[in-house]
Amino acid sequence: MKKYLFGSALLRVMAAVLLLVSGVSEGVSASEEHLFRFLFIDGEQYRILSVVDQDVYINERFSHSAEILNRISVEVSDLGEGIGRLRVSYDVSEENTQATDVFQLSRSFETEYRQNELGFMDVPRDFVRPMVRDVPVFPEYPIAPGTAWSNSGTEVHDLSESFQIDERFEFRIPVVYQYLGVEEVEGRTMDVLAVRYSMFHRFPRTLEGMHPVAISGFSNQRHYWDRLRGRIHSYEEEYEIMYTLSTGDTVSYQGTAEARVVETNLPDRTDVLDRLRERLLELNIPDTDVRESDRGITVSLEDIQFPPESAQLLPSEMNKLDRIIDLLSEYPDTDLLITGHTALAGTPEGRQRLSEARAAAVGNYLLQQGARSRDQLIFRGVGADEPVAPNTSEEGRRRNRRVEFTILQD
Repeated sequence: MKKYLFGSALLRVMAAVLLLVSGVSEGVSASEEHLFRFLFIDGEQYRILSVVDQDVYINERFSHSAEILNRISVEVSDLGEGIGRLRVSYDVSEENTQATDVFQLSRSFETEYRQNELGFMDVPRDFVRPMVRDVPVFPEYPIAPGTAWSNSGTEVHDLSESFQIDERFEFRIPVVYQYLGVEEVEGRTMDVLAVRYSMFHRFPRTLEGMHPVAISGFSNQRHYWDRLRGRIHSYEEEYEIMYTLSTGDTVSYQGTAEARVVETNLPDRTDVLDRLRERLLELNIPDTDVRESDRGITVSLEDIQFPPESAQLLPSEMNKLDRIIDLLSEYPDTDLLITGHTALAGTPEGRQRLSEARAAAVGNYLLQQGARSRDQLIFRGVGADEPVAPNTSEEGRRRNRRVEFTILQD
């Protein structure tokens, strides 16, 4: 049943993406009416970090809990006449049984859509994300604290992963809004919206195999807008979703989600690359290399040593990692992706597990040493799928046994 977790948990943060560029007029008193409109600043980039805490129940009995970290990057284009284009990339990471302290990257994907100043979206048919659409939307008239309004949103459900059903389903949801006024958050004045909706949808009877018959649930949300910057500051949600399956079983997800915008002020890639190369020479870290990659700047630590078939860090390798931490300390506000690699030995499944376990061990060490906060670290393993040298010699296999640290710049 845990395979259902990904889709339902990800749903909880897709709504946050819709709020990224919304704003209100500056300099307006909290007691006065004012007009809410989405603002699209050409070329603006920023990230959302969202954490979902979720309990899963099967037939109303507790099954397990899960925590999901979503790292969402947004690039905004102003198309004029109150319309913007959002290019959004997602890194979805979950708890891992091998490393409870560090999140494991489970999937990355991208989407692109248009949105008008009221919040209505135009998403190409090819994209199933965002899964929650047209939430929030604003009225055309000015509103004051206490004003309520309603509109319809849309939920889009992709059942290909959970049920191997190659079909997506859309249904409308009735959404009720209320402007609550302003609130001090972290020493700043925010506009606060209450957003709530319930859902119920029956799936087609023509589906085969085990499949959902119906979905029901609710979402209660609270959105905080930064009036001066004209976009969301943070987001809170309490939700419950229940699938009724064709077998008669029920799977229920109950939890909370929190999201916040993180300013993107990334250093120049060329400057980072030059500086890291200079520092590598100063720190004299053996078997290291730095290069530009698709997602940022990657530092590769080759020939990292573990006991055979183990992910236990040796003291000698901790010393290397301490110097890597020193190297990365110049960019403390950046997120890190830690990737584990193995040489070509054993089975593909065994190599994959070992690469994940070793990357997790390295991530845990960085976390314990205070190199990054928990929501700045994600890891993955790729087995022997990305060699840097032929596996036909001991020297090549030595180089392929490595861990890479990518300073994410997307």
